[in-house]
This record gives sequence, structure tokens and C-alpha cells, in this order.
Amino acid sequence: MGVVNEEFEEWPLNDEGYPYRRAARVIVLDSRNRIFLTLGHDIDNAHLKWWFTPGGGREGEETATQAAVRELFEETGLRISIKRLHGPVIMRYTTFRFLAKTRKQDEEFFLLYVSDSEAQLLAADKTSGWTALERKVLDEQRWWDIDELDKAQRAGIQVYPQNLVELVRGWKDGWDGKCHTIIEE
Repeated sequence: MGVVNEEFEEWPLNDEGYPYRRAARVIVLDSRNRIFLTLGHDIDNAHLKWWFTPGGGREGEETATQAAVRELFEETGLRISIKRLHGPVIMRYTTFRFLAKTRKQDEEFFLLYVSDSEAQLLAADKTSGWTALERKVLDEQRWWDIDELDKAQRAGIQVYPQNLVELVRGWKDGWDGKCHTIIEE
């Protein structure tokens, strides 16, 4: 029952009748050209898996940057200052199937470059801050070399947003100041 109640709090219905939320995500990059991602699955279809960046729904009047920093800490244990975030670098508008429902989510992505010591912290298991729903649907967190991720994606693994590898390659030497708009349905 707790997961169901949590789901409704995080996903209120929008004017169209879809579960909807605004979210904030963090694209975490290290000095070795790696990106930190989480593997998740759908409770209703455990074979449907995808990799994505840390982040989640905004709470109350929270700004996107506040949500990004909070979610990063809850999901990884890494606490940072809002001032370290670059962006938003992506605005993503998506419609997808999850928990047996079609959902809509508007996401702001921010870029974060981490030190080697922070990268090591992220590599450790930090699931204590996860919600009950996250514990049920999140499977793994790890660093991906960008070329390795590109190869894996070409072999069929799902990564969201779908063009993440291409965008990250453009930011390896720093953010260019542009915000990309992505619509995925």
C-alpha cells in the first residue's frame, strides 16, 4: 500500500488525466570521460530495463536546481552546492509507460563535473536514501565510459534521453551554454 500512496503523491493527474510530474536530473561526468547512470525497470515488466541519470520529481515549490541537488544526494549520497550545476542543459518532455500507466513528465537536466574523490564516492553503494518505490524499481548504479555506453546502446540497451551519448561527447571539455529540447513519446 505504501508504494501506491507514494506513487499518487509523486504523480498527480494533469488536466488531460495523465499522471504527471516535473522533474530534475543531473548528468554527472568525471575526469575520465565517464557518465554516472542508474539502471531501472518497471515493476509490471521486469524485462523492460533502461539506464538514466540520477534525479526525480520536484517537491512542492522546490526549484529545479533544488530538486536536482536533493535527488542527487538521496540517490547517490553526494552532497553538492547548487552553484556547481551547469544549465539547464536539456529540457525533456516525455510520455512513457510505467507502473501500468501512461505518464507525462517534464524534466530539466543539469550538468555536474565531479572530482576523482567524488567519483569514487559515487561508485559505492548509496541506496539508503532511496524511497520505497525506488528500492523496488532501481537495480544498479555505475560509471559508464562514453564509448562503452555508445556501443552498448547500439547493441540494444535503452538509455534515456536517447541521444545522451551524443550530447555528453559535446560537453567533455565543458558546457557550451546551449539548452537542448528533447521530446520523447
